[in-house]
Amino acid sequence: MHAVAERRLVERQPTELMRRELTPEQVGMLYTLERFGWGLKFVRKSETHKVVVLFDPDSRRYAVLRSDGELDEKPEGLRIRDAQGNATDYTGAPLLA
Repeated sequence: MHAVAERRLVERQPTELMRRELTPEQVGMLYTLERFGWGLKFVRKSETHKVVVLFDPDSRRYAVLRSDGELDEKPEGLRIRDAQGNATDYTGAPLLA
């Protein structure tokens, strides 16, 4: 069996480096949201676009920060995996499939 690199165990990129990848609109909204406890969790990149994911520890919710600075609290198709590999949709409900 081939060894597969576990992406979740790779050293995380510091927040300041991730911030450099944001649009000016995203940076402005992130600054505002940080006042309310939200934080930049990660930036998922593909060949065609970037998905900026924020996390609110108080409500334990994930959201996507769109390129125009709009916060999408119910992004379609966003799945987050925990350390055990269990998928969770954006609402926090475990996925059955």
